[in-house]
Amino acid sequence: QLQASGGGLVQAGDSLRLSCAISGRTFAKEGMGWFRQAPGKEREFVAAISPDRVRSYYADSVQGRFTISRDNVKNTVYLQMNSLKPEDTTVYYCAAERYGASSRFAWNYDSWGQGTQVTVSS
Repeated sequence: QLQASGGGLVQAGDSLRLSCAISGRTFAKEGMGWFRQAPGKEREFVAAISPDRVRSYYADSVQGRFTISRDNVKNTVYLQMNSLKPEDTTVYYCAAERYGASSRFAWNYDSWGQGTQVTVSS
């Protein structure tokens, strides 16, 4: 089970940190990702991190502004979002992939959190 939190309403240029707590899985072996999805649009890759934290990947649109990290003791993955823009407004989802692939592709992930809303005002 994945439980995402940390969303909210902020102004452009502000920061937010999303958290996703995982239970019932072997977290330390799993690839973790963050995706986002606006109404009527496909789910979009944001960031992913390998189980050992060595590799991380980002969408071009968030590179340099967002940072994904994980705490394998707390079974939690984070998404630090800085310099937020109005176009970052949408629902953000965390996802887990049991084979540690840390993929950019949503279909690789077998478990998803409920989503947390991020709204950035201009």
